[in-house]
Amino acid sequence: MHPATVPDVTFHTRVRNEALGGPNPFEWKDLTSAEVFGGRNIVLFAVPGAFTPACSDDHLPGYEQHAGDFAALGIDQVVCLSVNDAFVMYQWARSKGVEKVFMLPDGNGDFTRQMGMLVKRGRQGMGMRSWRYAMHVEDGAIAKMFVEPGFRDDPPGVGLKVSDAGTMLDYLRAR
Repeated sequence: MHPATVPDVTFHTRVRNEALGGPNPFEWKDLTSAEVFGGRNIVLFAVPGAFTPACSDDHLPGYEQHAGDFAALGIDQVVCLSVNDAFVMYQWARSKGVEKVFMLPDGNGDFTRQMGMLVKRGRQGMGMRSWRYAMHVEDGAIAKMFVEPGFRDDPPGVGLKVSDAGTMLDYLRAR
């Protein structure tokens, strides 16, 4: 069973600060769940891992490509969450040319665990990761979740059937 509201956690992110200068003008910025979701209409999709094939080739690009469609439907921000650190999330977005989707690192897995979505991926050497899902969140309340079938530890892979951008857009358009 999933919570009715998003968990109250702190995300450890990195943000650009040009005043720092140099080749790496980034600094740490903690964001709370209230700052990410409070008073906002959010679509969040969670992936098993940055740079993994389905996540990189289909899941993330689909949401990036349709960011304007989500905005037209009243979505304030599309968020990609992964149990990866801020450095990995930044480089993954950069490698895929992502500019519209907000990359949210859940490096410690706190949010994912409290969502009931943390699974073992030890067979693939990935440690603890998020199950693949997408959700629509209104002011912190989870309005709808699309969870990929077969939730379990150590799956051979996690499909992309119901948490894709098209499914989320169809749901939002039908509301």
